[in-house]
Amino acid sequence: MAHSSYKASVLYAGDEFFIGTPPSGHAQVIDTNGDRKAATTPMEMLLVSVAACTAADVISILKKKRQDVTDYKVEVTADRREDHPRAFSKFHVHHIVYGRGVSEKSLADAIELSDTKYCSVAATVRPTAKITTSFEIFEVELK
Repeated sequence: MAHSSYKASVLYAGDEFFIGTPPSGHAQVIDTNGDRKAATTPMEMLLVSVAACTAADVISILKKKRQDVTDYKVEVTADRREDHPRAFSKFHVHHIVYGRGVSEKSLADAIELSDTKYCSVAATVRPTAKITTSFEIFEVELK
């Protein structure tokens, strides 16, 4: 079985700022002084990564199931350990779906597939952090 290899780099930019460049080449500013809130911190990037990974899976599955989704958002909350390293110990992933006639079962199945089979980020953090999920569906009327 082939293994994929990835390479990213982080360049120190001074004053606790870094420039992270992932394999795609899309550089982003990283701020390791969390009090300043001038750019995303590494831990915030991990939160967004969990949300983005599952969101991509779920919306793809819902489209394949021909669900009429008009808007979709994922909110992630997390708890961190008190002691160093202050890793995340728990994530809660909340899916908010707007659409017409979206099936609860289709959404629940899509979330389950993402959580247990497809989301690489969740699979990466799961050995050290508990992940729970929930969802809401809001019916949207035709205009």
